[in-house]
Amino acid sequence: MHSRLPLNPDDRLGDMLRKNKEWAKKVQGEVPQFFATTAKGQSPKILWVGCSDSRVPAEQVVQCAPGDLFVHRNIANVCLHTDLNFLSVLQYSVDVLQVEHIIVCGHYGCGGVAASTENRFHGLIDSWLCNIKDVYRANRVNLDAIEDLEARKELLVELNVSNSVYNICHSPIVQAAWDRNQPLSVHGWCYALSDGLIRELGLVVSNKEQIEHVYKMAVMERKTSIKASQSASQE
Repeated sequence: MHSRLPLNPDDRLGDMLRKNKEWAKKVQGEVPQFFATTAKGQSPKILWVGCSDSRVPAEQVVQCAPGDLFVHRNIANVCLHTDLNFLSVLQYSVDVLQVEHIIVCGHYGCGGVAASTENRFHGLIDSWLCNIKDVYRANRVNLDAIEDLEARKELLVELNVSNSVYNICHSPIVQAAWDRNQPLSVHGWCYALSDGLIRELGLVVSNKEQIEHVYKMAVMERKTSIKASQSASQE
């Protein structure tokens, strides 16, 4: 039995295109109207925020079909108040798609989280990893109490997910949705590379009462704000 030689980059791309044709033909055969239907628009009810790691493909690990998830991924699933890319995804998914669930799914063995615990220079990404270092600093007592380094990193993975969950809940986008009684819950999950299973972290936030008082905002509806501005300009 001969082992297959490694594909060169061009062969890999050609193989991907061939598999795409096979997949499209298979789907067309099983559900003839699938592509015609999905081409008309999307209406996912879940926003998935995950890590860019190639081993954690959102749709595959939860067996969702195209159109089921609205997906945003970055290094170590970090959600920031200053990240316009993420905030644009968040606003579109909440205000336009009106998703009902936002899932932040980290994963154990995350390279970004591991790198954040090091004192080595990694390059530009160090600025991004500083956000995870901030999470470590805020939880230093609990983390440093864990002697096993791998177990410490696993806890940091979970704490990083929790931080992203609360950053999402603190945003005016989500709070405005709650103010208008839009059903919306934010969840913290972690995926294990070792067995392919997702662990719920017991963290689900569905209203303002679950966040600290200092983060709560009295968010006016956009239309109300516009009317108030118009009235002021006419006086």
